[in-house]
Amino acid sequence: MIYYTWLESPVGELLLTANSESMCESLTGLYLKGQKHFPELSEDWVERTEFTIFEQVKTQLGEYFAHKRETFDIPLSPRGTDFQKQVWQFLHQIPFGQTASYGELATRLGKPGAARAVGAANGRNPISIIVPCHRVVGASGKLTGYAGGIDRKQWLLRHEQARQMALF
Repeated sequence: MIYYTWLESPVGELLLTANSESMCESLTGLYLKGQKHFPELSEDWVERTEFTIFEQVKTQLGEYFAHKRETFDIPLSPRGTDFQKQVWQFLHQIPFGQTASYGELATRLGKPGAARAVGAANGRNPISIIVPCHRVVGASGKLTGYAGGIDRKQWLLRHEQARQMALF
């Protein structure tokens, strides 16, 4: 069973998805409406506006967008291959307001020649913003590929950098 709800945000409408396996709720998706690889809602999906995990996400995203939060502590259950999950874990290591290149991530993974594979896994990240795939850039520092669109990637990076600048 997949549960879902919609959330308005400064980067547009977001689709949140979750499961409730073994009485433990976890977030399985946070998608920017219109993004590449946007899931197709089907008959077995159930809309739930009142769901503890969704309330947690809404609260923490609200704090993030209000410059009051830099990290998230939400139970996550992204679905993907072992390699994809490994890449997504490494995304959490990119500090708030900073970026890393696909090649740097590949090297950290112990696969220095796998920048393209890292990029493909990054593009399939089902939990945008919370799993910060927007912090990955090209080798030259140029903003490249983002499933949610380059304009949203740029907005998220500027948002985080503005928070960093406000702290100094």
